[in-house]
Amino acid sequence: MSTAFLLFLVIVLGTLVITYYASKKTKTASEFYTAGGELTGWQNGLAIAGDYMSAASFLGIAGMIALFGFDGFFYSLGFLVAYLVVLYLVAEPLRNLGKYTMADMIAARFDNKKIRGVAALNSIVISIFYMIAQLVGAGALISLLIPSLDYTTSVLIVGVLMTVYVVFGGMTATSWVQIIKCVLLIAGTLIISLIVFAKFDFNIGHMFSEMSTVTSLKEKFLNPGNKFANGLDTISLNLALVLGTAGLPHILIRFFTVKDAPTARKSVVVATWVIGVFYVLTLFLGFGAAAFVGEAAIIEANAAGNMAAPLLAKALGGEFLFAFISAVAFATILAVVAGLVLSAASAFAHDFYSHILRKGQAKEKEQVRAAKLASVGVAVVSILLALFAQKLNVAFLVALAFAVAASANLPVIVFTVFWKRFNTSGAITGMLVGLISALVLVAVSPNVWSPVEGKAIFVGTPWITLTNPGIISIPLGFLGAFVGTFLSSKRDDKRFEEIVVTAHTGIRDLRR
Repeated sequence: MSTAFLLFLVIVLGTLVITYYASKKTKTASEFYTAGGELTGWQNGLAIAGDYMSAASFLGIAGMIALFGFDGFFYSLGFLVAYLVVLYLVAEPLRNLGKYTMADMIAARFDNKKIRGVAALNSIVISIFYMIAQLVGAGALISLLIPSLDYTTSVLIVGVLMTVYVVFGGMTATSWVQIIKCVLLIAGTLIISLIVFAKFDFNIGHMFSEMSTVTSLKEKFLNPGNKFANGLDTISLNLALVLGTAGLPHILIRFFTVKDAPTARKSVVVATWVIGVFYVLTLFLGFGAAAFVGEAAIIEANAAGNMAAPLLAKALGGEFLFAFISAVAFATILAVVAGLVLSAASAFAHDFYSHILRKGQAKEKEQVRAAKLASVGVAVVSILLALFAQKLNVAFLVALAFAVAASANLPVIVFTVFWKRFNTSGAITGMLVGLISALVLVAVSPNVWSPVEGKAIFVGTPWITLTNPGIISIPLGFLGAFVGTFLSSKRDDKRFEEIVVTAHTGIRDLRR
């Protein structure tokens, strides 16, 4: 039995033990959705970082930098800067106004079933989009480690495990899996980065000088334009990355796992520091893979470059480091997909089932049962879609999820707290326009259609040249919310002052 397989088993068994103990503390809806709000600032900060540092971060970005140089590092910069938007615009109002989901925050001002329904739909779609990326990374990783298992079987294994975590352990199990995974990932990335840096004599200048000669791109490796030749594409990608985090459901629900807004802010600060360190280190992963693994070997293992980091570990530290890093990557995927399943299931059970179908009359056990059934449904849909996306880079897939989140969710979150004239019609229009425009633009883009067989999902000519729709769909989301508000004569500003005070202070029910 290989070292890699043994470490895989240790990770799986360890997470299952966590799930077993968490299941004993997961009886009520609050415990299932938010771990009872009992996480501390540093615990939730590590869990947020664990949730955020996904397969796209560890596998996809390393591959992007190794194959495309500077353009790959755009992902690292965008993911990191995004947390400033979360810290200053979203974290505190969301925690003060919401309860379990993003829709709770909007419903605090607009108590409307249609808004809840559309918000739940957005959360489910974005979560599934994001989850496909994790499952693609998992399939490629397990296939590389255990050649006897094909891609389909690998995806099914991860799908079953992530469902078990959520169904039995809820947010408590998911949070602790994310915390442990975060610590392991930072440790593994730091070890590889130090080895790579040592190879360049701990000299940054020497490292950059060497990288301008060791790849087929030569000096172009350190310049932009290798992947995103179109300047609009570069802007579009960065808009999606910087603004998308503030609309990601699996990140937003993490602010409900703490007791108050100050703790939520502390969570973001802790997460930002941890994430900042990690994304700086992705530069060493990408450079190291390009220099010591080589473009041909990276593409041979996975055409999209998703296996660059594990292959670098093997080149630098042999089978044991390869096994350890691969196991950490596996833990990364398990933790993130569990959080995604939970966010989608929460949106369905709490917003759609409890508030729309049951009109707020669903009992605690009924809500939890609905959430567990929704978890299974979301997992099945994500697995089926992931089977068609095997050849796509996971960092790119996540960037698309960010574009949808920034287009569909962020405009409504911002306007709910900061615009008095904003109304129900504007909220519904903004969410639908942002969601539909992003999905349609992705469907007609080069990511789905390519004249070259194997480069995209379908063979054909794309209607647009943008690989990321953010530069079009994000303004459309804001425009939809703005136009929808002014086309409706309905005024929903009676509670605005109360919402502003509650959003920034946490004081509720000012009429007492």
